[in-house]
Amino acid sequence: MTGGAKRVGAAIVRRFAEAGWLVVIHYGTSQDAAETLAEELPSAETVQCDLANSDEVRSMVKQLAEALPDWRALINSAAVFEPDDVTALDDDTNRAAMQVNARASAILAQSYLAHAKADGGRCVIQITDQKLQNPNPDFFSYTMSKHAVDATIRMLAMGAARPDDRVYGVAPGAILPSHDQSEAEAEISHRMNLLGRRTHAREVADACLFLAGGLFESGQTLYVDSGQHLCDQPRDVIYLAREDVRA
Repeated sequence: MTGGAKRVGAAIVRRFAEAGWLVVIHYGTSQDAAETLAEELPSAETVQCDLANSDEVRSMVKQLAEALPDWRALINSAAVFEPDDVTALDDDTNRAAMQVNARASAILAQSYLAHAKADGGRCVIQITDQKLQNPNPDFFSYTMSKHAVDATIRMLAMGAARPDDRVYGVAPGAILPSHDQSEAEAEISHRMNLLGRRTHAREVADACLFLAGGLFESGQTLYVDSGQHLCDQPRDVIYLAREDVRA
C-alpha cells in the first residue's frame, strides 16, 4: 500500500488489516506515522521508498516480491497534490506530480506484475480522482498526472497482466480537508456532489477491498464520490467552498 501511513491511504490499510490481510505500509518521509499505524494492526509491516527515484521503486518491488510468497494486491495511493496554474505550467510542480503520481504508479504496477507471486491471481488498484470526469483548471499538474495514471489502467490490463490478474482504478471525490482548508470550508466542499453528503475514507477503503476480490472485469474504474464526477464544477471545490464561506 503506497502512501499508507496517513489520510485515505491509512484508512485503506486499516480496512484490509481488519479483513485479515497482512499489509505492507509504504512511506516516503512519514516513518513515525507508518510505524505507529503498523503497531496498532494485527499483521503489518513498513517499507520506505522515495517514489521520485525510479530505481528505488523497482528495487522495492523486487525485494517485496522475493519476501512475500502470496502478494495478492498492490494499491497505489501515494500522491502529491500541489496547486499550479492552468495558464503557466510550473516545472517543479509538474515534474513532481508526473513522477510520483504517474510514473511511479506505472513502474510499481509493471514491476509487481512482472515479479509478484500470488495464489489465485494478482490485483493492482490505482487510486485516481473524480477529476477524470469532472475536470477544472485548478491543480493543473496534479490533474494531468491522474489522467496519465488512468490511461495506464486499461493498457496494463491488456498487455501486462495474466488472465487471472486484475487491474482497476478507484476514483475518489473530496474526502479529507486539503492544504489550508478550514473546517467550515471542508464541510461545504465535501458536500458539493449529487447526494449532498460527505464521502468517507472508509468508503474508498471498502471499494478497494471489494475490488481486491477480483469480481469485476479487469481495466475498470470505480468512482467513490457521492456523484461528484457527474457534476460540472468550474473550479476545485476547495475554492468554491471558500467563495461560499466568504460570501
